[in-house]
Amino acid sequence: MRRKLLAGTAAASAAAASLQSYWSVRRLQQTRTPTASVNEPAPVAEGPQRVALVLNPSKLHADVTRVLVEEACADAGWEPPLILETTIEDPGTGQASQAIHAGADVVIAAGGDGTVRAVAQALAHQPAALGLLPLGTGNLLVRNLGLPYNDIAGCLRLALHGSERRIDMARITLRNDRSSVISEHPFLVMGGVGFDANVVADAKQDLKDKLGWLAYSEAGVRHLPGRRRRISISLDGQPPQSRKVRSLLVANCGKLPAGVDFVPDAMIDDGYLDVVVLSPRSLLGWTWMAAKILLRHRGAIPVISYYRAREVTVWSGDPIDTQLDGDPSGPVTSLTARVDPDALMVRVPASAPGPSGSPLPMPDWQRNWQRNWQQGLHRMRRSSGH
Repeated sequence: MRRKLLAGTAAASAAAASLQSYWSVRRLQQTRTPTASVNEPAPVAEGPQRVALVLNPSKLHADVTRVLVEEACADAGWEPPLILETTIEDPGTGQASQAIHAGADVVIAAGGDGTVRAVAQALAHQPAALGLLPLGTGNLLVRNLGLPYNDIAGCLRLALHGSERRIDMARITLRNDRSSVISEHPFLVMGGVGFDANVVADAKQDLKDKLGWLAYSEAGVRHLPGRRRRISISLDGQPPQSRKVRSLLVANCGKLPAGVDFVPDAMIDDGYLDVVVLSPRSLLGWTWMAAKILLRHRGAIPVISYYRAREVTVWSGDPIDTQLDGDPSGPVTSLTARVDPDALMVRVPASAPGPSGSPLPMPDWQRNWQRNWQQGLHRMRRSSGH
């Protein structure tokens, strides 16, 4: 018992010392030179529009959404919308292509992030704009663009009468040497390998239906004890570097649910991808990393690294799981992600939110947590005589 008590005391002391050092680090701004300004939104031209709705019929509010779009077009005095439902075989790309050929001015993706990604694939470098109606669990692109993700009617007003701006898209090639499978996909928010892909694949559907994005937290807790994997990373064709990681993410933009800026300096239209390498080895490492992200601390810590590149290639000796915009995309032995600048025209609010990591007011829970955390560390310093 005495040995366990001493071991526990030593561990707690080490944790406190690490946290104290963490908060004593001077807040440094990342030394990044902006590569492009944010594209300013421009008002949609007045006059009738040809509207197409690509609808995922499996979503809870699909029927209501269909009626809302039909009524909105009727109220504006426009032609009835072209309504195309997704299928398991075609989650939206073929339907969006059909809408383009029909002369649609705006193609509205009504579904989750998978539907948005499929529609965006067809709209890339096309004159038609992408409208967004969030019917999914994460609705990540909607959040990053500053749309009211919990207000379908509000998003519809923006899709029909809002402003337009150009954003980047990412394209990724997934390879599995064991199965000889090669596939290519677009993504708009974030792709990843390792821990995050495990969490996405293992989130329970019943919890997703009840709790939404919080279901991923439950899966995350179950996967925390896993081991790091050795991978090789090459940025923009440079010689690869070998790293032991829990997860690697390639981000086009950086906001996650609950107001979390996972990649603080990511911009959705700068012509670059942000690469995030997570390498915690213990619960303390995860805590350290979570504190940095949730409390928006700007100092560098060794368990999380940020890079920027137009292209990133990753290799793994054994197959490693992947995800794209919150959807599982299978195991790979290598992948290459590259940015496709200004690929999409999207309907957004009149005022752009700026870079996806631009400073926004902290939610109350984050502000209270930060205050309580700092007060706790202050008490620990006083009790230890520092």
